[in-house]
Amino acid sequence: MIDAVGNPQKILLLGGSSEIGLAICAEFLGRQPAKVVLAGLANDPQRDAAINELRAAGASEVTWLDFDAVDFSSHPATIEQAWAGGDVDVAIVAFGMLGDPEELWQDQAKAVFACHLNYTGAVSVGVLLGQKMKDQGFGQIIAMSSAAGMRVRRSNFVYGSTKAGLDGFYTNLGEALEPFGPRVLVIRPGQVRTRMSNHLKEAPLTVDKSEVASIAVEGTRKKKAIAWAPAPFQLVMLVLQHIPRPIFKKLPI
Repeated sequence: MIDAVGNPQKILLLGGSSEIGLAICAEFLGRQPAKVVLAGLANDPQRDAAINELRAAGASEVTWLDFDAVDFSSHPATIEQAWAGGDVDVAIVAFGMLGDPEELWQDQAKAVFACHLNYTGAVSVGVLLGQKMKDQGFGQIIAMSSAAGMRVRRSNFVYGSTKAGLDGFYTNLGEALEPFGPRVLVIRPGQVRTRMSNHLKEAPLTVDKSEVASIAVEGTRKKKAIAWAPAPFQLVMLVLQHIPRPIFKKLPI
C-alpha cells in the first residue's frame, strides 16, 4: 500500500521497456525500494536491459509479464497476474507508437493498428486497472498522454487523434474513481528525448525522460489529475487551442 508520503510498495508498468515508464519507476525507487512488475511483449529486445535498469535503480524485486497491448482478450489474465501476491499501488500505462505520420493516414491496416495500440489497448487495460483499484480502495494510475492530443495537427493527426481519445478516457476515469479512493494522473508531455523521437528535429520545450518522471511522481504526491511536461507547455497549448483553424493550419507545426 502507498505509504503516508506517497511511496508505493508495488509498481506495474504496462509497456515494460518504455523509456519514460522506466524513468518514472526509477524516480519512485529513488525514494524507497519497491517491487516492480514489467509487462511487455515476450520477444521485446529491451526486456533484459529494462529489468537490469530497475534492479540497479533499487527495486527490491523485478518480474516480467508477457503482455500484448493489442491482444485485448488476454488483458484480464495479465492484470490478474500483476495483482498476484499483493495489491498494485501504482500502475503506469506507457505503451504506444508514433509511426510515420504520412504513411498512417494512407495505409488502412497500419492506421487501425496504431489506433488499437495507442487507444483501444489503453482503454482495455484502463477499465481493468480501474476496477481492480476500485475494489482495493486505493491506488494511482499514471497514463501517458501527449500535448499532440490537445489540438490535433495535420502533421501527425492519426497519432494525435489516438492521444486525444486516451486523454479523454483517463481524465474522466479519474473522476469516476475518485469517490472510491483511487486516483488517475494524466501526463501531457511535448517532445521527449527517447528512441521514439530520436529521428525528429528537436522542438522547443523538448525535455528529457528524467524530467517527465520527476513531474509524474511530484504530480502523484500533489494528487494532481493532469500534469504538463514541461509546465510551460500548458500555456503554449492554451494559445494554440484558440487560434482559428484557417490560421492554425498554416502554422509550421
